[in-house]
Amino acid sequence: MNQKAKQYFENLKGKKVAFVGMGVANVPCAQFLAELGIDVYACDRRDRDYIGAQICDRLEKLGVSFSLGENYLDILPQMDLVFRSHGILPFQNKWIGECIERGQTVTTEMDVFFKLCPSKIIAVTGSNGKTTTTTLISKMLEAQGYNVYLGGNIGKALMPELATITEHDIAVVELSSFQLLTMGNMRNKPDIAVVTNLESTHLDHHISLDEYVDAKRNILIYQSVNSKTVLNSDCDYSIKNHVYHDMRFDVRGKLVEFSIKHKVSNGAYLDKNGNIFYSEDGKKTFVMNKDCIIIPGMHNVENYCTAISTVWGMVDVDNIVRVAKTFSGVEHRIEFVREYDSVKYYNDSIATSPSRVISGLRSFDQKIIAIMGGSDKKNDMSVMVCDILKSVKTLILNGETADKIYDAVVSSDQYGKSGLEIIKVDTLEQAVREAKRIASKGDIILLCPACPAFDQFKTFEYRGRKFKELVNGFGA
Repeated sequence: MNQKAKQYFENLKGKKVAFVGMGVANVPCAQFLAELGIDVYACDRRDRDYIGAQICDRLEKLGVSFSLGENYLDILPQMDLVFRSHGILPFQNKWIGECIERGQTVTTEMDVFFKLCPSKIIAVTGSNGKTTTTTLISKMLEAQGYNVYLGGNIGKALMPELATITEHDIAVVELSSFQLLTMGNMRNKPDIAVVTNLESTHLDHHISLDEYVDAKRNILIYQSVNSKTVLNSDCDYSIKNHVYHDMRFDVRGKLVEFSIKHKVSNGAYLDKNGNIFYSEDGKKTFVMNKDCIIIPGMHNVENYCTAISTVWGMVDVDNIVRVAKTFSGVEHRIEFVREYDSVKYYNDSIATSPSRVISGLRSFDQKIIAIMGGSDKKNDMSVMVCDILKSVKTLILNGETADKIYDAVVSSDQYGKSGLEIIKVDTLEQAVREAKRIASKGDIILLCPACPAFDQFKTFEYRGRKFKELVNGFGA
């Protein structure tokens, strides 16, 4: 552990530290601090069964005290330091302001990691493509021989990694708008900032579109003149028709852009023949043809252009191509599950917005059976209707938003002559069963919900794994 981190954690001994929200980030962080001999309290409105009895037992053996249920916040006035879960936003939770008024520090594990990390940090955000891009960057760096620490919103806490990470390593971090919202003054970090794209989303959690855009902007406005920023040349970072200046004006160091539509002067781009080039200082270098990429969809070609623009100068072309030819994709992102009775099943549970659905539908060259529906995050479903009518032969709707999606589709002037069949059921289990029943030889069944999973599941990961469990259970 580097000296700065060692001193920080040493100063926490003798103090009371609370973690509010025992999810995928706070659980390992609470364990990490407890193992360092720090007095830790775990707070959550949910019960032991929801958090996981084994998790609770393990933490308690390390000396962690639990405060669960309706009055889980009652112990906060006794605390010296409070770690909030990234999904617990300040404007929605008045207890955060109350802690600050009492003179207590409220932070997050990612704030602490950025403050104490000794290595170079590559940070990735955006409305879509974050996880695949973050993973690709990590894979390319590893192929080159770097020791990489991958984490953040991708599902792994990074604060515990401060025990081993050194200045010679590289941290590749996915950051959500929720994580970035309060990450002000990141002290000339990250070394490389990547914003894959920007669209209006998550407005069920953010006060306004302004706040969402500002949260994303935090990833680059604290960089130094020696940093690098990677932006999408095909994206209007000001949000079309929105009174906001383009993020390009906030870049403090070197700007690199990528495109799948046209040539760029500095960055990776796709030409009309399907070749990916990297352009720099008036020269262009051939990287590969898009057909080298084994994961389907033009959105993944775009993800590769993003990753290439990020690692250029650090990773050789041969290693970039090797990753393209071997990397089979990230779980829940157009993930091939199995072929059963000559029908192929794909899990795209990450498709929690219409734009993600559009990318998924365009990945296949035939009409498919699509399963959609979930909880409502106030997205405009009409934007995907054209692609649904073009690419889907049977649409199976389930969950809280089934009627909302149905109304958007049938309201289209093109619906009547599209031939689209729509089936509505209550649950994902019923949807999978119905898809299996109607499928014929050669069909493709795609789970692409267009919505979050919270109406039936904890997260989109739980939904995707349930889908795979159901599909893999056929014939058992």
